[in-house]
Amino acid sequence: MHEEKERLIADLDSVRAHLNDVVKQMSKDTQIYPDWKLKQFLDHVAGWDDAVLAAIQSHSIGDVPAVTAPYGIDYYNAQTVTTRESLSFEHSQREYQATRELLKQAIRLMPDDRFAEPFVSPWGEVGTVAQVVEVFVDHERTHAQEIEKVLEDNRVRG
Repeated sequence: MHEEKERLIADLDSVRAHLNDVVKQMSKDTQIYPDWKLKQFLDHVAGWDDAVLAAIQSHSIGDVPAVTAPYGIDYYNAQTVTTRESLSFEHSQREYQATRELLKQAIRLMPDDRFAEPFVSPWGEVGTVAQVVEVFVDHERTHAQEIEKVLEDNRVRG
């Protein structure tokens, strides 16, 4: 189990390093998605880290995790950004970094018997910790690719 946990953490680190490299190329005012600039994007990612962290911590102690996005992913995405509106950009950056570290710690501390046990993900699907984390890694990889496209389009136009 230890090796599988460390593989997942390495995947999280790798995709976050790539995303960070992409984000460093952006100004705070770069429009990434409609109504989302860099701060809103960081808030979005931190919100999902929070959701996955809460689910893994809950599952770790034998509780049934709450479905964080019962009204759908789009609603949750908007909610994570709206509830963080008043945070400063610097606070959002710190939260974006800190929640990932807490998520990795929760994976490391997960009891082995729970690690392989299916549970309800924040988006309502049932899967193991590995399956949930792999979806999350793909989520960040997709965002990195989309932001790279935005940056390239801006270079072509600029």
